[in-house]
Amino acid sequence: MGDIAVTTLPKPAMRPARPEFSSGPCAKRPGWAPENLANAVLGRSHRSKLGKARLKEAIDRTRAVLQVPDDFLVGIVPGSDTGAVEMALWSMLGPKPVQLLAFESFGKDWVTDVTKQLKIPAEVLDAPYGKLPDLSKVRKDADLVFTWNGTTSGVRVPNADFIAADRDGIVICDATSAAFAQTLDWAKLDVVTFSWQKALGGEGGHGVLVLGPRAVERLESYTPAWPMPKLFRMTKGGKLNAEIFEGSTINTPSMLCVEDAIDALKWAEGIGGLAEMKRRADANLAILADWVAKTPWVEFLAEDPATVSNTSVCLKVVDPRVTGLPDAAQADFAKKLASALEKEGVALDVGGYRDAPPGLRIWCGATVETSDVDALTPWLDWAFATVAADLQAA
Repeated sequence: MGDIAVTTLPKPAMRPARPEFSSGPCAKRPGWAPENLANAVLGRSHRSKLGKARLKEAIDRTRAVLQVPDDFLVGIVPGSDTGAVEMALWSMLGPKPVQLLAFESFGKDWVTDVTKQLKIPAEVLDAPYGKLPDLSKVRKDADLVFTWNGTTSGVRVPNADFIAADRDGIVICDATSAAFAQTLDWAKLDVVTFSWQKALGGEGGHGVLVLGPRAVERLESYTPAWPMPKLFRMTKGGKLNAEIFEGSTINTPSMLCVEDAIDALKWAEGIGGLAEMKRRADANLAILADWVAKTPWVEFLAEDPATVSNTSVCLKVVDPRVTGLPDAAQADFAKKLASALEKEGVALDVGGYRDAPPGLRIWCGATVETSDVDALTPWLDWAFATVAADLQAA
């Protein structure tokens, strides 16, 4: 790519109505207001009849919107998506070989958990930011741990075809930035985890753990050799503690957060459920894809179009004057881009992940309005021109 002329641009006339493009916690659903949470069970025990009913409603609405199979269990657990994933890792891994896919930061965290903390010998199939590992190496005789959508890389698996239907191992899928925006192949997944603060625009601190029949069988047939913290214990006397999946949470949840999740799930159902949530995310990505196609200074971090996320959309700067800079200077350029956008109040918290190549990360899940993504793109060009002009003048 040759040099690109850099000139300052006038500030665009239109601004996004809502500048919240953070990849977590993400934008609240359109029309959200604190008054929507007036029915929250506050000042009461979460184990009261009313409290358990609200927790059960959150579980039931999750099942309905996500189209979770009837023979899968849905539970609310502590510690956000991380807590849900680690409950599964600590409780289920050990009796079979383990493979992990690591193509972004959270997948690498699960590698650390399994190999360094649990000290389980595991095969790590990794790839640099922007790519997927060689999925043909996934074995059906091993347990598999992977992220469906890389929140910090903007790379997702296009489908679950790489997972054998007649697998012997269990599949643990971190779906925190995929659930409610992408099609999860439930027949290929045994454990699915996510959190409210991503595609639902809910509050942080709580995770959702979905268990299929094969995961339950593993829990009831296998006892790990290591100590199990109370927060991770899902069995009693060798049997699954089914109450966890009926609203009796292991620890005390925030009933205000539960009410907020119910509100988001009601909104999701009201707009048309999962199909409409996926359509909205796809429409948001399409706006950015059209802009990227005609914009010479930027590209998707995901190299294969089939793997570009429709939620955590990661962009990299490819202007030669920036890519020719030392790594620290490239990172500084990307930070200045995000800072310029935030200073104008048009895009908040859109800096790329610290370990990813320098660039921006823009949340495009269903709670973001397509009109706001459309209004944002001229501001991205403005920010680049402004920061690049400063670089050229320096």
